[in-house]
Amino acid sequence: MHEGLEGKGAREERRNAMGGDVWRVFPEGFLWGAATSSHQVEGNNVNNDWWDWEQLPGKVAHGDKSGDACDQYNRYRQDFEMARDLGHNAHRLSLEWSRIEPEEGRFDQGAIEHYRDVLGTLKSLGIATMVTLHHFTNPRWLAAKGGWLRPEVVGLFERYSRHVAVELGDLVDLWVTINEPMVYATQSFLFGVWPPEKKSVVLAFRVAKNLAKAHGRAYHAIHELLEARGMRPLVGIAKNMMVFDPKRPESRWDRAVASKIDRIFNKSFLDALTTGVMAFPLVRRETDPKLAGTQDFIGVNYYSRTLVGFNIRKPQTLFIDMAVKEDVEKNNLGWEIYPKGIYRILMSVKEYGLPVYITENGIATTDDKQRERFLVSHLREVASAIADGVDVRGYFHWSLVDNFEWKEGFTPRFGLVEVDYKTQARIVRPSARLYSEIIRTGSLPQEHLQ
Repeated sequence: MHEGLEGKGAREERRNAMGGDVWRVFPEGFLWGAATSSHQVEGNNVNNDWWDWEQLPGKVAHGDKSGDACDQYNRYRQDFEMARDLGHNAHRLSLEWSRIEPEEGRFDQGAIEHYRDVLGTLKSLGIATMVTLHHFTNPRWLAAKGGWLRPEVVGLFERYSRHVAVELGDLVDLWVTINEPMVYATQSFLFGVWPPEKKSVVLAFRVAKNLAKAHGRAYHAIHELLEARGMRPLVGIAKNMMVFDPKRPESRWDRAVASKIDRIFNKSFLDALTTGVMAFPLVRRETDPKLAGTQDFIGVNYYSRTLVGFNIRKPQTLFIDMAVKEDVEKNNLGWEIYPKGIYRILMSVKEYGLPVYITENGIATTDDKQRERFLVSHLREVASAIADGVDVRGYFHWSLVDNFEWKEGFTPRFGLVEVDYKTQARIVRPSARLYSEIIRTGSLPQEHLQ
């Protein structure tokens, strides 16, 4: 339990000190930062499956290719000093598996030394490190073997995790084994819009099972190796969670579908890591006692709400229709902006009794005033969840800088900091300054709450 979850008397004192708005104050020791992922910002990750896929015509919007991306492979010190100057005390980043293990079984010491310098730079700036081991991309050699469809991927991921823990463990404060496992499984193996472009419900949930098993093995490997060296690692996942509401609230079918998809997409993976029971649709139910209790925290990625309904003509998507609510504010990708959703999600994970980090939350927009509204409205809901007993310990905005947004290419602008892709110049947006002020005071400025 951290300082944000104090007793009633302490909350009353803080309420009086802040003029009656206890939810406006964030706890001491709260982690404030932003997030990035290797393929989206480093540039020239030429040895993974996404790089290969981008070269195919029509795969990425506007024919974009990640190319140099934000050139953060070379400019990381500049970016981290900028984050430090903005008051960030934590940063989430991912390692590129294809750099560390460019060929099966051969680990590149040069890549390890690079990431040691990256993490060491953050530590020297007083910035805590959250490291993600898998953020959607796979080494080319792994993809050629069938990737996450193959059962041997579990052992291969464990071996990679062990190597990273040994080489970099002294520089990591928080570990995320896998980013958005259900997003990866559905985008790549159900909807087929990401490599390897499979379209099968069964394959998607087979991949989800392998991801769960791989997490469990990595969790135990990291704990075993680092505890032997006197460290106390904290390991979890970053789970994308969406609010699923019925398209027609009066329809019992739509209500049932909304409840079912919430359970499958939002909770089935977390349940597996809690109980050890992997109960994914259409694949064999399996219990692994060693998988139970393999989360030291829950990472929540939250962006939006989706409306769902029953559609008898869509067996390929489990008879589910999805839509975005009409006549609501949206971001540039057409996603509904629904701040209350982050409160609802946080309250829903309270049942697991674990610390929570907001590992991603952000908006694709070219209107920075909209980003400011998004930031304040969502942090207001996070603060409300803390006041209502959720053990939220940190917030990582997505993203520190504009970046390559997967299939959408470079058009979406998620960054607190603008990137001119022609010159690689960084321009700090006003929203980044607002975020800096929130970090400095630990509260939300009154003028932005109106």
